[in-house]
Amino acid sequence: MRLTKTQREQVRMKFGGKCAYCGCDLPQRWHADHVEAVERKLEYVRGKGFVATGEMYKPQNDTIENMMPSCPPCNISKHALSLDEWRGWLSGHVKSLNSYHPIYRLAKAYGLVQETGATVVFYFERLAQQQAA
Repeated sequence: MRLTKTQREQVRMKFGGKCAYCGCDLPQRWHADHVEAVERKLEYVRGKGFVATGEMYKPQNDTIENMMPSCPPCNISKHALSLDEWRGWLSGHVKSLNSYHPIYRLAKAYGLVQETGATVVFYFERLAQQQAA
């Protein structure tokens, strides 16, 4: 769905101009993310690779209610994952950093990085918890 300027502003202000996921202030070029992915259909075009056709596998998810304001790194990282899949993917990176990145282990050894073992809780979830308390 192509958002109007009014709809885009409505999505942007869902969380006061902050990314629904990490809570950073949205940059000028922010993304409207589908929480439940629409999964766009792709086709292979010789010389260009895979190109979006404009069609979706789940067009029912293409609604303003299903959109969250997102900073580009969060939206690109989330891709078409569900929130729980993305949460697990993010958490799994700590294991990868420890296994394959010596500079990360060195930064940890010097106290520059501290692992908390915390569960990934998205900004919009923290806000909901605060409002419920």
